[in-house]
Amino acid sequence: MTKRRVVPVPERRVVVVGYDAAELLDIACVTSSLESANWHGAAPCYQVRLVTPGGHPITCGTGLTLMAQEALERVTGPLDTLIVSGGVGHVAAAGNRSIVGHVRRLARESRRIASVCTGATILAATGLLDGRRATTHWRSARFLAAGHPEITVDPDPIFIRDGNISTAAGVTSALDLTLAFIEEDHGAELARRVARQLVTYLQRPGNQAQMSMFTTTPPPENGLVRRVVDHVTCHLSDDLTTATLAAGAGVSERHLTRLFVKHLGRTPGRFVRQARTEAAAHLLASTTLPMSGVAVRCGFGTAETLRQAFVDRYGMPPSRYRATTAHAAR
Repeated sequence: MTKRRVVPVPERRVVVVGYDAAELLDIACVTSSLESANWHGAAPCYQVRLVTPGGHPITCGTGLTLMAQEALERVTGPLDTLIVSGGVGHVAAAGNRSIVGHVRRLARESRRIASVCTGATILAATGLLDGRRATTHWRSARFLAAGHPEITVDPDPIFIRDGNISTAAGVTSALDLTLAFIEEDHGAELARRVARQLVTYLQRPGNQAQMSMFTTTPPPENGLVRRVVDHVTCHLSDDLTTATLAAGAGVSERHLTRLFVKHLGRTPGRFVRQARTEAAAHLLASTTLPMSGVAVRCGFGTAETLRQAFVDRYGMPPSRYRATTAHAAR
């Protein structure tokens, strides 16, 4: 009997670019997730390599030293995925012509390109993000936008995919993006197994906001803004028009709006809408309240008004968000 010849499935070559003062978590979230996918039967499996300038060890921003597996300058394609890490050294790396040139070269030989956190600064220096929508760590969004007006910088999402280029937000968003890659490559079930292995109970949708206003407070020196914010977050179902809020605070609508823009970067109306939408997202993920009940409790009045606000904020209707979060949490 003739034996059947087994042809090995080619590996997916993934290169993670590091440099001095890169963020360790930016690298580890990617490499650990992909190696976990291999343990759970990813086929073809991922061949993950950390590459650095000259192949030298790098001292991460946390002070720990990582050994490179290959020199950036010696890597050749084709590659499945090229991922540029972020970190406090991103400005110096983006100013290094050799790093930028080799990232640009490898991008031409990669099926998929991504950055994590402030790694977007390096991708921006290559010109790969020109004319595209991108994100980065929320603290660095203004810096990136000011230096690269040709890029549409959106500081809100966990990650953004524009064509074959993805940009992830701060630090652990690398985990969310990598899980999305695994799901794209091998299906939702494998991605869920990896998420369980990594003890992350929820794979966040890319359009979910990086920062919740419920975890950020206005400057403590502005008591009026703080009082209005506290009132809004505790009374979402009340009348929260700018006129009502201003009257309650004893100031004019114009003055209240000026204070909100100065200290929170948004008008009172936009703040209220975002607070209500984030509260609705929490209720959708953690309760079985009907859409109409969520809408009323969060001050939207009707399920349709909730739907419109949700699509504007998260890029998906609330029903899909609830299904996604419930499915990912299983």
